[in-house]
Amino acid sequence: MSRSSSSSGARPADRRAKPAGIVVVGNGMAGSRLVTEIRARDRQVALTVFGAEPQQPYNRVLLSNVLAGVTGPEQIGLVDPAWYDANDVDARLGVEVERIDRDAKCVHASDGTVTPYDTLVIATGSTSFVPPIPGTEDGLPEGVVAFRTLADCRRILEAADGARHAVVVGGGLLGIEAARGLAGRGLAVTVVHLAGHLMERQLDQGAGGVLARTLGRLGVRTVLGTSAGALSTGADGRVNAVQLQSGERLPADLVVMACGVRPEVRLAREAGLKVDRGILVDETLQSLSDPSVRAIGECSQYGDTVYGLVAPAWEQAAVLADLLTGADTGARFTGARQITRLKAKGVDLVAMGETHYGDDDPEVEVMRFADASRGTYKKVAIRRDRLIGAILLGETGTAGTLTQLYDRAAPLPSDRLSLFFTGLGGAQAADSPVRMPDAATVCHCNNVSKGQIRACWEKGARTADEVARETRASTGCGGCRDALEGIVAWLDEQDSVPAG
Repeated sequence: MSRSSSSSGARPADRRAKPAGIVVVGNGMAGSRLVTEIRARDRQVALTVFGAEPQQPYNRVLLSNVLAGVTGPEQIGLVDPAWYDANDVDARLGVEVERIDRDAKCVHASDGTVTPYDTLVIATGSTSFVPPIPGTEDGLPEGVVAFRTLADCRRILEAADGARHAVVVGGGLLGIEAARGLAGRGLAVTVVHLAGHLMERQLDQGAGGVLARTLGRLGVRTVLGTSAGALSTGADGRVNAVQLQSGERLPADLVVMACGVRPEVRLAREAGLKVDRGILVDETLQSLSDPSVRAIGECSQYGDTVYGLVAPAWEQAAVLADLLTGADTGARFTGARQITRLKAKGVDLVAMGETHYGDDDPEVEVMRFADASRGTYKKVAIRRDRLIGAILLGETGTAGTLTQLYDRAAPLPSDRLSLFFTGLGGAQAADSPVRMPDAATVCHCNNVSKGQIRACWEKGARTADEVARETRASTGCGGCRDALEGIVAWLDEQDSVPAG
């Protein structure tokens, strides 16, 4: 709708005596959210979740903060392990599902168990894509890590200890986050990217150029239009250089592979489900092959789209929880607008919608403002007085305004400059806590409005952390944290004003 103390220890080989209920395969950001959403609606339905990673589910979006050292691994957890027992959820942490038997309606796991289901939800996410580079034939050499999981993050940090030169292969969102994190630890970092500019899926060439210049000031060199041709290792088997296809040789004590991800669909494909790039689903997140199977998150595909961001995955989880528990049998997922945020020290970026329009389409009005010396680039694309795309880099004060206009396809203010600069025309209403309407969405990852934050505050939550725990605001990409803190501070100020 465009709306544990459990462990992987010894278990019985067969659990058929227990009611089948719902089995969730995958305990990442989509799967763990679904489990909590189901329990918030239904305390009785039998619920089992398998997670290949042994620790509690965590916010993958914040891994770059862990890499930079500004956040500890323990601070990015999503569900406390004790929650599962307290809520009667059978959590198999560190246990992989190896096979789905659709005829018998059960899953076979790596610990030897066979678990039946009435409804199976596949939330296996995605896996890192590592291109076939000479030097990786027998696996990644020591010092080379594909960046995707918390375990990967730990390996990168171990390899970074004592390293001087790091090469990040891939200049997409994940690669930029990794590069910024490593540069923050004092390494000399080079980003190698095959495309002509960074983050080409979200940014146009102008924004990509300003981003590269901003990264350069932060100690990150960018090499564009080429890729890694080979990895060189020393006698100890550890990587020591990256040979580029352009001929340049880059010294490297550490290489981070951030070449993109692929939906993890092996289980689904082997089970005979319909798979394109992802598992094909309808508006109820039901597999097009089997009414007993659903799929959400990065492994699913609705229409032609595989959603790779957290907000659509969490929206899917809420819709599916409504359907599986009967809380709202009319709930539907009809697609979601994708908004990309990158917020790291020295880099602040928001991109949404169709950002690649130039000045050659007579039906699209394009406005730009650039100040490369300050790392600022702003662009909006407008069709028929509606915002269809935007980029804010370096100064994102009007992000709230643009996001609301984009989400609601609302008419634009007559003063177009208010789209770029706060305090002008319509921008002030959306970005100031005083004038922001209660219906305005503050946290787009969790669909939390200003009114919900106010209501939470009125019930006694007096700090941003307390409001975040109750509403989940700012627990996704973290980009709305400043706005959340500003609203709470404003509410506190109003409470302290004398009535007389």
